[in-house]
Amino acid sequence: MRMRRKKNLDIRMERCSDIWLKPEEGQTTTDPYVTEAETLHLEIGCGKGGFIEALAKQNPTVRYLAVERFFNVLVMAMERTKTAELQNIRFLSVDAQKLTEILPKGCISRIYLNFSDPWPGKRQAKRRLTAPQMLELYKTLLAPNGEIFMKTDSEELFLYSTETLDAAGFRVQNVTFDLHQSVFNKDNIMTEYEKNFTNLGKRIMRLEAVKTD
Repeated sequence: MRMRRKKNLDIRMERCSDIWLKPEEGQTTTDPYVTEAETLHLEIGCGKGGFIEALAKQNPTVRYLAVERFFNVLVMAMERTKTAELQNIRFLSVDAQKLTEILPKGCISRIYLNFSDPWPGKRQAKRRLTAPQMLELYKTLLAPNGEIFMKTDSEELFLYSTETLDAAGFRVQNVTFDLHQSVFNKDNIMTEYEKNFTNLGKRIMRLEAVKTD
């Protein structure tokens, strides 16, 4: 079912224009927030922004870039950031496949993939955010030794991702099939989806992958 457009969406988006990056189509951004960042982390699919907000509060010297395709959701994340008066988050509304057209090569230190659409079944596997073509895109965006942090409730997607990451030359580490019962839960920030899945009794899986040259 198609999501109904939120009331006054254009006005609300414009109020957040100072934290919304809008590069020209097909052009690499020249925004100093990106080009002058010492450390820039990227979340693909930020949803309502709870995860990225918590990260930004914990790490004020790190710059964060949050990507969300759907304006109805993006506006809530941006308004949340404005309310919290955070200066180290910016937002992009773009399909992840076009990120290399917008962001400079090697500008990202870490990518977060939180509860991405699992696209179940072999026929839809190419649409996953850890499909081989997407991993090649991330390798272009990531700096040397750049990282991917992934969380999901889908065991099919998780096993698939460990295989594709390894095949793409990433070093897969700190793998757990039950995050909330592992040592990695100590510093874990729960997303909106994660809270819902946990309440339903689902296990959360997590991994890290390091770009190797």
